Amino acid sequence: MRTLTQGIRQLLRFAVLEARCCAFAVALVAGIAVSTLLPELPVARYDLLFLYGVGLTLLAWKVGWDTGRDVAVIAGCHAIGLLFELVKVRMGSWSYPEDGLTKFGGVPLYGGFLYAALGSYVCRAWRLFDLRLTGYRPRITAALAAAVYVNFFSHHWLPDARWALAALLLAATAGTWVRFRVGESDHRMPLALSFVLIGFFLWVAENAATYVGAWSYPDQLHGWQPVSLAKFGAWALLVTVTFVLTARHSNRENRTFF
Repeated sequence: MRTLTQGIRQLLRFAVLEARCCAFAVALVAGIAVSTLLPELPVARYDLLFLYGVGLTLLAWKVGWDTGRDVAVIAGCHAIGLLFELVKVRMGSWSYPEDGLTKFGGVPLYGGFLYAALGSYVCRAWRLFDLRLTGYRPRITAALAAAVYVNFFSHHWLPDARWALAALLLAATAGTWVRFRVGESDHRMPLALSFVLIGFFLWVAENAATYVGAWSYPDQLHGWQPVSLAKFGAWALLVTVTFVLTARHSNRENRTFF
């Protein structure tokens, strides 16, 4: 009975920490949902959401949720996300059908905050869970993450290499463990498993985001449909880019991680 009670307490502690890590993402998606309920305003919804995202970022930094270095990583994720969005929207992978002053190449600037939210989650998780890595190979992992990012563009013109890259990532991260602390206890999991788990929850979040009108896939333009399970695998790969950026940032603060 005592063991069960301790297990439940640990699970609750873990849930609370996860909720704190997801605060930015939850607030962003909630803001998008609320924006669909607003009456017609003189300011376009996409422009309001961009200002809302900037305000959230400044608030998180001001109240200490994110450090100055975290904000730099989050800004990097925002820029990488915008480039990704520009190419994908141009190729017709999805669209932002509404108008806005802060919309360029069919992509509203607020779209980058969806990737910034992932950066915020990883930065906070690193700090709140006291993440440490063992057996991590930063150079090969970073090179493969870069190749994953490029492949999301190049597969429109060249053969899709995602499965080969996934296999290479599994090989490169074999023996790499993420150690994390919940309360007084240390736990660990394979790095590759953490990518899969984060990818799954990002797929769930993507379903919620498209449902409230953050963006629309071609099959959702005439009514919402669940996001394809193939996107689950895509997110599990794409999260490696954010991870590498955050790992580099954390390595500068604490070199004992590697």
